[in-house]
Amino acid sequence: MSLLDLFCNVDDFCRAFLPKYEAGLLADGTKQRQRQRSLALSEVMTILIAFHSSNYRTFKAFYLERVLPHWRNEFPGLVSYTRFIEFIPATLVPLTLYLRSCFGDCTGISYIDSTPLKVCRNQRIHQHKVFRDCAARGKSSTGWFFGFKLHLLFNDRGELLNFALTPGNVDDRKPVPRMVKSLFGKLFGDKGYLSQALFQELLDTFGIQLITKLKSNMKNKLMDFADKILLRKRSIAETIIDQLKNISQIEHSRHRSPVNFVVNVLCGLIAYCHQPKKPSLHLDAHLAITA
Repeated sequence: MSLLDLFCNVDDFCRAFLPKYEAGLLADGTKQRQRQRSLALSEVMTILIAFHSSNYRTFKAFYLERVLPHWRNEFPGLVSYTRFIEFIPATLVPLTLYLRSCFGDCTGISYIDSTPLKVCRNQRIHQHKVFRDCAARGKSSTGWFFGFKLHLLFNDRGELLNFALTPGNVDDRKPVPRMVKSLFGKLFGDKGYLSQALFQELLDTFGIQLITKLKSNMKNKLMDFADKILLRKRSIAETIIDQLKNISQIEHSRHRSPVNFVVNVLCGLIAYCHQPKKPSLHLDAHLAITA
């Protein structure tokens, strides 16, 4: 997506959302009237999202080397890097709702997975202060970490359906019922989601069939051949997570506030949603050929 298209999408959302949102903040006294900034909120959001589609590893380098020298015509009200950082907290709520407007549609075949977001090295856990009250130690397939877990829900086209952010010590199965409320059909996950209680809850409450691999010490159960094939395709979630971390830059240990951390994750997910080509199982094309 071009910078112009991105700005148009974000600006259209802000024009519809901000008047009601700001009126509510003024009504309950949360916000007082302030002088208008040189950069509109939609412009700040656009720049933050554009970073996650660039090749830069740090936002500071992106802003100083790309935005300030080359984007003056697109954003006439550009401010210094230090001043721009002060604008970031105001984008948290709008970015959250804008991300939800970028979600794809459920196709009846969904995949769920989680990934750790480390906020510091394990050797520095006792010295870490920024996330001391909200992050936690957890364990993944690659070992122990300190930070958060990002729980992601995708369809077979690679489109994001929902997400949840929890401390690192939260069980993968805990946020599942809140994430699947708008889904239908079958949900595929790894062994971390294996639970008879969760299977029954999803089936009885939402009509969703949870399908996971069995552990080595469990009795084998009959499974449809088509479900076996789709379960083997669960690696699509790992491919998407790899793109989020290595292209969209949702994980790094340079955060100086929890708000900036969440904004970074939201912008990375939005950048992925706007990605023109996503990892896909191409089931639509396969069904068309077999028909």
